[in-house]
Amino acid sequence: MHILAIDQGTSGTKAIVVDAGGAVLAIAEEALRPRYLEGGGVEQDPHALLGSVLTAGRRAAAAAGVPLDAVALANQGETVLAWDPATGEPLTAAIVWQDRRAERWCAARAGHADRLAELTGLVLDPYFSAPKMRWIRDELTGEGVVTTTDTWLVHRLCGAFVTDASTASRSLLLGLEDTQWNGELLDVFGLGAERLPDIVASDAVVGTTTAFGPEIPVTGLIVDQQAALLAEACLEAGTAKCTYGTGAFLLAQLGTSPARSASGLATSIAWRLRGETRYCVDGQVYTAASAVRWLADLGLISGADQLDAVAAPSGDGVLCVPALAGLAAPWWDATATASFTGMTLSTGRGQLVRALLEGVAAQVAALSTLAGADLGAPLTRLRVDGGLTRSRVLMQAQADLAQLPVEVYPSPHATPLGAAACARLALDPALDPAAAVGGWRPSATYEPAWSAGRAAEYLERWQAAARATLSAKPSKENQ
Repeated sequence: MHILAIDQGTSGTKAIVVDAGGAVLAIAEEALRPRYLEGGGVEQDPHALLGSVLTAGRRAAAAAGVPLDAVALANQGETVLAWDPATGEPLTAAIVWQDRRAERWCAARAGHADRLAELTGLVLDPYFSAPKMRWIRDELTGEGVVTTTDTWLVHRLCGAFVTDASTASRSLLLGLEDTQWNGELLDVFGLGAERLPDIVASDAVVGTTTAFGPEIPVTGLIVDQQAALLAEACLEAGTAKCTYGTGAFLLAQLGTSPARSASGLATSIAWRLRGETRYCVDGQVYTAASAVRWLADLGLISGADQLDAVAAPSGDGVLCVPALAGLAAPWWDATATASFTGMTLSTGRGQLVRALLEGVAAQVAALSTLAGADLGAPLTRLRVDGGLTRSRVLMQAQADLAQLPVEVYPSPHATPLGAAACARLALDPALDPAAAVGGWRPSATYEPAWSAGRAAEYLERWQAAARATLSAKPSKENQ
């Protein structure tokens, strides 16, 4: 069995071909660069998205040189666009999950926040799909359909009009218990007249495609972060992972109970597999690799591979809150701004790089504490993946500040491997999720070197710096 698994992300698209044992036979990547606009806008060219999927997929398939049995697709989760269902042509740019232009719309409807949280497990914030869908309808076009990018990409591949349950649960339009589109929620966003895609399981076959060669099934649809959660075998309640990509995303497995967060995190569907729906609690750091790219754009480093060489042994009192696109959980302040504090004339680029990496780690540490509170027991370890796990400085800072062992996933392909596991389940009825994922050993484990007291003192100072970046309005944390 050979699966073509495609991870369509914010900064690029990766395609891999894996065999029945999960071994990677071929890899192809196509870079993408979102457009960052005034007023908090972040957009992507839909044609570039589709082109990257087709090009990466075809390159990987050609390099593998084996017959393919299926193609799986992991997606960005909350990125949306309007498109013509008759022709498949996009009618707008893809409005990326980082886009903040629906903030004013959300603020004007703050009175609905508690009800939305009750029904969806999410926070009323522009990060999620529905506010951006409403913004498209108000500001760009009333034509066609407005959906997340996965629905459009799958339609272009095989003609289906679907989304999977995990992606639907990131929309603010899905009832978390019945996992169906909810009329009350649609009315809140004025989207009741919209044509919405059918909701399918991640192990459903939704059609066939010849886009990558001979006709093969299209299956394995799942949000990128949930795919990584699956690949890292976070199958039992209380297991957690963090992916360090464009942003950093911590997810903790809840099992079959959609418990609402009391800590400002989001509850959504992890996946629907073998007829069972599992849930997760998650928190987000909006800028991780994108903050590193910002450092490179300023000339402080040449690229992410230079982080450890440039980072000073200590920040020497410099703190960074890398809120370059606002702060997510638990603050949920779209207009928070980034800061460096504690600088003197002796501060150099090494201290700035160190402070930014520690700032990312501090946000993830805060999320790990909150996830433990929601689970009723502290996390005992954190599994990690993504490009920035190559930074020893960042990973050691993560272990120190979270006071947890940090286990690095041995493959840089967690997301497509998770999607491939879903496709494997679609093709082999005898498999269960644990068998589809298989076991793994960390490529590196980072143990805390700081004392608990030192970590607590740093985080207290960092939290004060974070509060200072918030806008004048009360944050969700302080309401």
